[in-house]
This record gives sequence, C-alpha cells and structure tokens, in this order.
Amino acid sequence: MLRRRHLVPAVLGLVVIGTVAWLLRPAPEPVSTATVERGPLTETIEEEGRTRVRERYDVSSPVAGWAPRVTLDPGDTVAAGEVLMALRPLPASALDPRARAEAEAALERARAALQAERARLEAARTSARYARATYERLAGLRIDGQVSRNEVERAEAEAERAEAEFESARYAVDVARQEVAAAEARLQYAGRSETPDEVPVEAPVDGQVLAVHHESQGVVAAGEPLLVLGNPASLEVVVEVLSADAVRIEPGMEVRFHRWGGEESLPGRVRRVEPSGFTEVSALGVEEQRVRVIAEITAPHSRWRGLGDAYRVEAEFILWSAEDVVQIPENALFETDDGYAVYVIADGIAQRRGVQIGHEGGLDVEIREGLSEGETVVLQPSRTITEGTRVMPIGQR
Repeated sequence: MLRRRHLVPAVLGLVVIGTVAWLLRPAPEPVSTATVERGPLTETIEEEGRTRVRERYDVSSPVAGWAPRVTLDPGDTVAAGEVLMALRPLPASALDPRARAEAEAALERARAALQAERARLEAARTSARYARATYERLAGLRIDGQVSRNEVERAEAEAERAEAEFESARYAVDVARQEVAAAEARLQYAGRSETPDEVPVEAPVDGQVLAVHHESQGVVAAGEPLLVLGNPASLEVVVEVLSADAVRIEPGMEVRFHRWGGEESLPGRVRRVEPSGFTEVSALGVEEQRVRVIAEITAPHSRWRGLGDAYRVEAEFILWSAEDVVQIPENALFETDDGYAVYVIADGIAQRRGVQIGHEGGLDVEIREGLSEGETVVLQPSRTITEGTRVMPIGQR
C-alpha cells in the first residue's frame, strides 16, 4: 500500500511536467510551401532587341550637281529602275592622270564586285533549290511516319533561310549593277566640255523609302547620300546580350519575340552571333561587355506586317527545353558547403535534404537527384528553420 501511495503522485508529477513541457515548446514556424512537380521546363535568355531592315541601300549622287526637292516620303514604294530624281550636273573639272586612274580603278572594283555578287547569287539559288527539295522530300516521309516532326520543321526553316539568302543575293546584284553605272557616269562626265542637261538617279531595287537625306533642293557633291531604300519584308532583329550569355547562343537556335505589338509571339531563329563584343554602360552605371546577336523572324510576313525598321521587341532565346522534368521553385533552394539543399516537410517537421540541380527555367529549376514528385518543400526558408523544426504551412504555390 505504501508503494502504491508513492507511485500515484510520481505519475501525476510526470504528467504535469510533460504537460508543462508540451505547453512551453516553441510554436510551429509558419512557412510557405510548394509541391515537387513534374512537367515541361524551358531555359531561356531574355533581352530587348531592335528590328532592322536587312536589305538597306543608300542611293547617292553619281555626279556633282543641282538636286531638285525630293518628293518622296519615308514609306513610299518604288520600283527597280524608277527615276527618283533628275540631277542637273555642274560643269565637271578635267581629271588629272592620278584622278583618272583612281576613277578607272573604282570602275574596275565595281565591275569585280558585280561579278562576285552574281556568283553568290548562283550559289544562293542552288542552295535554295536544294533546301526546298529536301524539305519536300522529308515532308512526304513524315506522312508515312519515317521521320520526326522536328526534322521536317528544321528542313522547312532551312528552306526559308536559304530562300531569304537568295533574295538577299538578288538585291545585292541589283545594287552592284547600279554601283557600276554610277562609276561609269563619274568617269564619263568628268572633264567633258559639254555637260548633259540631266543625269537620272534610279532606284536600284524594288522597295520602300526608309529615309530621305537630302530633302530640299540644292547642290550635292558626287557620292553624297540622297535616299535610303529597303525591303520591309526582310526584317531582322538585333539583340545585344551579355557576353557570358552570348557564348551559350548558337546559329539556328530557336527564338521567340514578345511584346512587339501583336497578340501572339513570333517564332524566329538565330542567324549570326557576332565574333566581337563592345563595352556598354548600363542605367546603373555598370560597365557591361555585350555582343550583338542577329536573329530572323520565321513567321509569315502577313503576321507581322505592321513591324517596321528600328521597332522594339523582346527576344527570348530557347537554350534548352524538355517536356518531363522534376522541378521546384528556385526560391526553395539554399546553398550549403556541399552544393544545394532544401527543407522537405514530413509530418509537420522540416527535414534538410541535399539536392542536385540542373537547368534553370525562369522561376523554376530542374531537380536531378534528391526529391520525388509530390513531396512538399519550404519556400524561402529563414535562418530560424533547421533540421527537425516544426513548421505550419500557411500558403502553397
């Protein structure tokens, strides 16, 4: 009886002590959480870009003379061979032997450039035919299921690129032909006692007027720029990216153009990454080394007809993409001596777990090892959370 009498108070004391300890224990830490998911993930680089007409042609005065007022305005359409203005040449001074030799050399250079552009045109024509034939062949095999859709899309993009290069080469031949005509005119009219009444200035290519350099009438020197012509359908996008990002961008890489004014994004491809960079001071006064990346719009011109020269767009370069990736929000990670880790919630307790990360896609990051789909992780873990800390989810992404 004595032992039982002492046992009851002891048990009651332990109960009281346990109750007090339970009441005095720290309250659970409120945390925001996210679920480990599996789905598509894309790693991108986003920068601001400017459109630029690829085929730009400066129309200059072939001789010194009196130019009338230009009646053309930016946006007006001209045809190849159309007379843009008629110059009234000034009496030409006689060329000394050195000046005549220079004029003759300039004419020979212009003729050689014309021959080179003609050869490039034939090469571009052959490439365009081959690329188009390859696309049509693969498109037929796609119907039978012998090739993948990606192969057909790559062949189609290559065919469109080759055809654009052919158009560029054709314009270049027209311009080179006009350069030869201008060089011949300089040599022909120089030193002549009789001066022609008018010297016509013709449009080298079909296109639109992009800029007017000499709008008012007046005297112009030989070679002075008068107009700038271009083909608005041959737009390209110039994007200045950080040099650390430029090394990850390659020709042929997919690009998406956003916030250009239309409702949908425009697809595109990288055409060239320039080999040299330049230094630019940011708005915060920080010197940045940047590189120009030239991309082209692969969507039909009818979808972006409203875009013009020097318009602003947002370019998103697709560095990597996958359809089935284990991923979590990036702000669930924290650095450790061994790499990265997260806090996983199990039965209301935070458990620290090391993870191996992969590609980063915007706000999410790929998890290669350490987590499974469906687990819950803590977002933005504070320093008060450690291994074994009781947590209380207050919100979930």
